[in-house]
Amino acid sequence: MWSKIVSFIPSWITLFQAALALIIPLGIYYINTLIYSFVGSKGAKSKHSSDRPLSDENNEGHADQQHEPRSKIIGNYDADLKSLQAAIGENSDVHFREFMVKKFHARSVLIFIEGMQDEELINKQVLQVLMFEGQQDQPESISNSFIKESLMPLTQISEVADMEELHEFILLGYTALLIEGMKEVLLVGSPNGSVRSVNEPTSEALLRGPRIGFTEVLSENTSMLRRQGLNKNLEMKKFQVGSRIKKDLVIAYIKDIVNPELLQEVKNRISKIDMDFLAESGYIEQLIEDNYLSPFQQAHNTERPDRVISALLEGRIAILLDGTPFALIVPVTFSMLLQSPEDYYDRWIPGTLLRLLRFIGAFIALMGPALYISFISFHPGLIPTRLVISIIETRQGVPFPSVIEVMILEISIEILREAGIRLPKPIGPAMGIVGGLVIGDAAVNAGIVSPFLVIVVSVTAISSFSIPTYSAGITLRLLRFAGMLFAAILGMFGTILFFLLICIHLTKLKSFGVPYITPFTPIRLKDWKDLFIRAPLSLMKRRPVMMKTQQSKRRS
Repeated sequence: MWSKIVSFIPSWITLFQAALALIIPLGIYYINTLIYSFVGSKGAKSKHSSDRPLSDENNEGHADQQHEPRSKIIGNYDADLKSLQAAIGENSDVHFREFMVKKFHARSVLIFIEGMQDEELINKQVLQVLMFEGQQDQPESISNSFIKESLMPLTQISEVADMEELHEFILLGYTALLIEGMKEVLLVGSPNGSVRSVNEPTSEALLRGPRIGFTEVLSENTSMLRRQGLNKNLEMKKFQVGSRIKKDLVIAYIKDIVNPELLQEVKNRISKIDMDFLAESGYIEQLIEDNYLSPFQQAHNTERPDRVISALLEGRIAILLDGTPFALIVPVTFSMLLQSPEDYYDRWIPGTLLRLLRFIGAFIALMGPALYISFISFHPGLIPTRLVISIIETRQGVPFPSVIEVMILEISIEILREAGIRLPKPIGPAMGIVGGLVIGDAAVNAGIVSPFLVIVVSVTAISSFSIPTYSAGITLRLLRFAGMLFAAILGMFGTILFFLLICIHLTKLKSFGVPYITPFTPIRLKDWKDLFIRAPLSLMKRRPVMMKTQQSKRRS
């Protein structure tokens, strides 16, 4: 009798796996709670410290800085020019071009930064007009109003009376005109240095669709959005970000569609950014995201103006930063990362098929190696007998366990992928293909890995390439290694546990208040028309419910 009872008791390995399957999620939960409590207490301390009044010494310094008078342009040509030369004249790229205004016999100087202005425009419309031309009915004394209204045929011309403000404009690339006897300096034209031409986006190539992508010039990018079509409700608000090196940032939205609460939240987060320099929109993405501990991106980056406009029409908000071709779209959902603009340019049947293939590819890219380790090392009985025999035959002579075998190939593939990106374009793709073939074939011939594993790793790598958003592919590649460790420790228990932990995290994750895996949960059946299946355009009459837009209908 006791022998029968003992036969039903699992082995100690199974009990150990079950115990780990219980302990690991509890441990992760408590570690996550401790991290959040530590970060929250640290943030609260910094908040309280910022709320405390400054010391007397700091207060005095702050008061002196606040009440310190800003220098003004006094109208004395020599003194103003000397002040400008003392402030920015030591920069080798700042030029002072002095000349004489012919008709008024007034000394003048153009201050500009080399390479940041349209020289032909300045030569023809400023220097030539002031030095050689004039009008018959011109006044006896020169004035700013006469220059702006009657003398210079320029669309952009403004006045500056503050010396500090003038320094900032000159360093931003504006051309300043100081004329003897005037208490204001004229800013003529706008910064116009050498820029990259408009090309097709390299990170989001399409077979069918527009061939234009954003550039590094903010004004060019905003004009591309305007050129998508006339919309009087398309609004753009400009901010300045960066405490030491200032850059322009624009948020774009459609006024009568966007949720006002979402718009206010985006403005609040951008206004709280405090950093010396923001080199790329990736800085913005990291500073405004909801959960910086999550491996999943909470803002969608894109180079395509058509994608941005489509997102704005759904009630989302775009963030564009000067100096980068990548715009951010917020809020973002997981399904949005697996969608491509080409899904809507083709008919709904092929668009649906391609989207379903991407979802399958994302699952394989995340779970493929983990499932291989689970089946081969722990549960070969779940595989058909003939396939098991074939796999065992191919693994004869392999000296490593399956997890080490998979790690060797996965790390090699990641190194080849990174090397292919960093190498020059003519040899990068060739290096990736040749390197993969040579290393895979050599590893199989040397008996380090099995041929079946080469197939699994190759399919996994190809599946990750099917994801339209590069950043989302990086996330799945990173999590794939964690899944392999779970599978190596707990087998199929670990693989299922890993998948459930990912699902739990995605369920809790939000992007600007919008659940990350909407419309999976909370379930919004009306939004399933654009989830796995891309319904015909004639049936997609309403905007996503999750966005809580002011106008839910797509058609008037």
